[in-house]
Amino acid sequence: MTPVPTSAYDGFAEAYTAENETSLNNAYYERPATLALAGDVTGRRILDAGCGSGPLFAALREQGAVVSGVDASAEMLEHARRRLGADADLRVADLADPLPFADDTFDDVIASLVLHYLQDWGPTLTETRRVLKTGGRLIASVNHPTADYCVERMAGRRPDYFEIYNATFEFPLRGQMARMSFWNRPLHAMTDAFTAAGFRISVISEPQPVPSARELFPDDFPLLATAPSFLFFVLEAA
Repeated sequence: MTPVPTSAYDGFAEAYTAENETSLNNAYYERPATLALAGDVTGRRILDAGCGSGPLFAALREQGAVVSGVDASAEMLEHARRRLGADADLRVADLADPLPFADDTFDDVIASLVLHYLQDWGPTLTETRRVLKTGGRLIASVNHPTADYCVERMAGRRPDYFEIYNATFEFPLRGQMARMSFWNRPLHAMTDAFTAAGFRISVISEPQPVPSARELFPDDFPLLATAPSFLFFVLEAA
């Protein structure tokens, strides 16, 4: 099946934005974990790479960061502008292409659930390193490789864990069908790509959802609390 480009979010941007606001995976798991890894961002210049409709951008800005955002989906950025205001630095850019920023611009780049849309991480990580100051951080969250593999096996497929392979699927999203695809890769391929691009691995994290989600999502919380869906990295630009 042909991989789905990230610009395909244009077709379900409104539904995805609404889901992202309150979902267990995003609002009570991935976003809090990313913000916790970022720590005190007061005064830091941050690129939200793959910012979508801007919930992470907004949280970082509220905590005192100076934030720019890029995304391949123009429609998602329209939702971000409504949230963040006309003065927000938001740009349409595909992370597979050169970034529209000068060298050594940012203290941090945050790539929240976006790298797994890319077949080849090399050019993107090289560009990320270019726009980061030496000693700056790349904070990245991706689909957990073992979770991806288990999903594929439960669906009756037998992919090779050690290969980089595409998985495309459709699912209902607030009354419409959304089609997405990810490039799954083993853990060693991730860490090799980071180090080849000039990053030192500082943290590898497998957090759990925030405790308050237990009462809000009593059916789904136990699984997410005992089996990680995402994998998080903090990487230092060497």
